[in-house]
Amino acid sequence: MQVLLDQGLPRGAVLRLREAGWDAIHVAEIGMSRASDSGILDYARRENRVSITLDADFHTLLVLGSKASPSVVQIRIEGLQAVALAELLLRIWPRIESAVREGALITVTERHVRVRRLPVDFGQSLKEPN
Repeated sequence: MQVLLDQGLPRGAVLRLREAGWDAIHVAEIGMSRASDSGILDYARRENRVSITLDADFHTLLVLGSKASPSVVQIRIEGLQAVALAELLLRIWPRIESAVREGALITVTERHVRVRRLPVDFGQSLKEPN
């Protein structure tokens, strides 16, 4: 799996993910520590990487732009250390992998994993049942 970890996530998680066979990089490794959210998303899209972040703005940018990629996994658990983050991703990945490959916004909390397919169709969710 090709992933891009955003600033704010522990760089050490990349090492653990690589040990598990993932193609993982951290934005700091590629000189993008200060890049804009849209710049990071553009890079992830070009490089066919899943963006992993703490930042809710990534989801907003994709929804407002009606984008179908890249997939974004937003971690809503503060203070995860590198090993805990890597273990979390390795644990949830089998449940979200097919959605991520097709294009999805994933939100991970301590209790839930929420999947929304990209592009998000608000018309679908606003329709009243017959």
